[in-house]
Amino acid sequence: MIRPIRARNRTIERTILLVVFVLASAAALSVAAQAVRLSTEAEMVEHLMQAPCENKDRLDAVRELFVQAGADEADIRIDSFRNVENLVVTKKGATNETIIVGAHYDKTKDGCGTIDNWSGIVIIAHLYRTLSEKETEKTLVFAAFGKEEIGLVGSGAMARSIPRNERGSYCAMVNFDSFGMGPPQVLSNVSDRKLTDLAEEISKELEIPFGKAGIDMASSDSASFRNQRIPAVTLHGLGPKWFETIHTSKDTFQNIIPNSVYLGYRHGLVMLERIDARPCNAFRR
Repeated sequence: MIRPIRARNRTIERTILLVVFVLASAAALSVAAQAVRLSTEAEMVEHLMQAPCENKDRLDAVRELFVQAGADEADIRIDSFRNVENLVVTKKGATNETIIVGAHYDKTKDGCGTIDNWSGIVIIAHLYRTLSEKETEKTLVFAAFGKEEIGLVGSGAMARSIPRNERGSYCAMVNFDSFGMGPPQVLSNVSDRKLTDLAEEISKELEIPFGKAGIDMASSDSASFRNQRIPAVTLHGLGPKWFETIHTSKDTFQNIIPNSVYLGYRHGLVMLERIDARPCNAFRR
């Protein structure tokens, strides 16, 4: 996230102080596709512990994580723009209608960036691992963005590179940014209403808390796609004292609640399945 400060309202603070509930509820979660291999929380913890503490090491680490998730080296693409590199892995669907599944891999200078945003990278890698085994109607593009922290550089470059006449086939962009403190929430100031409503609907079905709030002077990669009129949403798993951890030396594995990341993955699975099953224009403004 960019220059985060305190949330405008207290919705997140009211709903996230439920760690015991969250830990108890994970086993009850279900997704529509039961024939696929679901990741375990222990597997995700193993990958969270691998968060590189130096930006120069993170792109290679993302590549290795997707290889561990089952991607062939030939399927992993590095899109190089003038001043940024994004890693992209595509899972072909029955049609060329497209869902972008994104997270940024860079970090600020302090800490190891485990929450912000290695957690998002781990989530999208495990989403790829599960959904690569499933037939989907839409094509899924998994994107790890560079240089989010200095102005959404990677996601902006990718969004602008999509030809204008093809943007109608991009059905949605779902962004995962900063999990590790609480259940999935929506950063409302960079999210479209219809996708926000879907996220809330899924949380109710899974019987986990839900909150939505804007954060003044904060943004995330979904904004780059909304700017190109592609429906987008940012999901996060921050807690009431996130501003004491994010962008500080405290952003390390020792300060993460792994179940928050696991809930982000399970919530994301259902969300992507729902988007895949609906018409491509279902979430447009």
